[in-house]
Amino acid sequence: MKAVRESEGGILVDIEVSTKSNKFEISGYNTWREAIEIRIKSVPQKGKANKEITKEFSKLTKNPVEIIAGHKSHHKTLKIHNMGKDEFLKIMGSYF
Repeated sequence: MKAVRESEGGILVDIEVSTKSNKFEISGYNTWREAIEIRIKSVPQKGKANKEITKEFSKLTKNPVEIIAGHKSHHKTLKIHNMGKDEFLKIMGSYF
């Protein structure tokens, strides 16, 4: 899976975001865009969507998460600190 790669101090994860969903969910993996597809409740205004993404991924992985690219885009790159690729893929295994 090219969406997840090792980085110093954690991993980098490419995601593709759809907004205005009725709940937060990981909906699959887009092989063409090489990104994990997620749906979020928030609208992309005043950082609400970005806050929801970092909060939900922090809960899911139990590690600090930050957006390092794509703050104003549907395509984003997350950095998940203190986590390895294998550990993350094990968590994601239940979603796709």
